[in-house]
Amino acid sequence: MSQSTVRAIVTDIEGTTTDINFVHNVLFPYAYTKLPDFLRENAEAPTVAEQINAVRDAMQDADATLEAVIAKLLHWIDTDQKVTPLKALQGMVWADGYQRGDFTGHLYADVAPALRQWQAEGKALYVYSSGSVQAQKLLFGYSDEGDLTPLFSGYFDTHIGHKREAAAYQRIVEALDLPAESVLFLSDVVEELDAAQQAGMQTLQLVREGTQAGTRHPCVTRFDEIHL
Repeated sequence: MSQSTVRAIVTDIEGTTTDINFVHNVLFPYAYTKLPDFLRENAEAPTVAEQINAVRDAMQDADATLEAVIAKLLHWIDTDQKVTPLKALQGMVWADGYQRGDFTGHLYADVAPALRQWQAEGKALYVYSSGSVQAQKLLFGYSDEGDLTPLFSGYFDTHIGHKREAAAYQRIVEALDLPAESVLFLSDVVEELDAAQQAGMQTLQLVREGTQAGTRHPCVTRFDEIHL
């Protein structure tokens, strides 16, 4: 890694800043349990209705009942589908949970100090996750370490493209208006790092517990092993 040239850092969340178990054992079950009643109670709200219609579009059934939409959403959760309207609706349910204090956003202990240090050094910080931008802001806004959202300059989700496609990272580079080689992408997933590398970014793999180290990218086990 050409450390002196890093001007912006884009980080994944799940398996990188946050234990994958928090997402799968806390967030997903919470949304699974709360989503049906949330939709029944809020189906007429414009932001919710928009996402319900987006689910109907994905089902290719404009007349699908609300219960059919709910069944489809639960199926998507069961099968871990990265579907944009599901992510948006999950974000709305999680917002409720965070605000009620039902949980806080998990961060590995090494993450917040490194983010604060990098931002203090003038590095621009961004998030790119398959979870919606809203869900990203909630996790960092209601994190174990308090509200970290002031540290970030921006957020990207699947609206910009899928995380294993180089075109998504090219769009991120264009949005940042920086040379690709001055942007560092952090992830635990080799295929995502491959795509970022194809777009010209620098890459680092986070090898957390349960992650398999690859051979194509430099590896670290903690954020405090990254020296910029």
